[in-house]
Amino acid sequence: PHLFTCLGGGYIASGSVGLEKQPKPYLPIGAQLLPREGAGEVQTPIHYSGPTALQLGDPIFLRHSKAGELCEHFTHLALVRDGRIIEETPTYRGDGQLFL
Repeated sequence: PHLFTCLGGGYIASGSVGLEKQPKPYLPIGAQLLPREGAGEVQTPIHYSGPTALQLGDPIFLRHSKAGELCEHFTHLALVRDGRIIEETPTYRGDGQLFL
């Protein structure tokens, strides 16, 4: 009853393999990756039993360990403060750049 499966799950940071490279659940507060599952590109199981009643389709936000992974995949980032989007800004991909 407290297990949610996310579509996607973020991007693992480049470099050596390690738990510190995984994205981590950020919102809602208290959401956690399962000990035997990591964040996956296809689906990610999340345990959450906090006060916010999650419904099918509700977002769960993950914080990436390195910004470059997000900037490689998206043209813009949404800047959030106090739970509200306050601005959108282009990434280098949005500026027409690509670094491989």
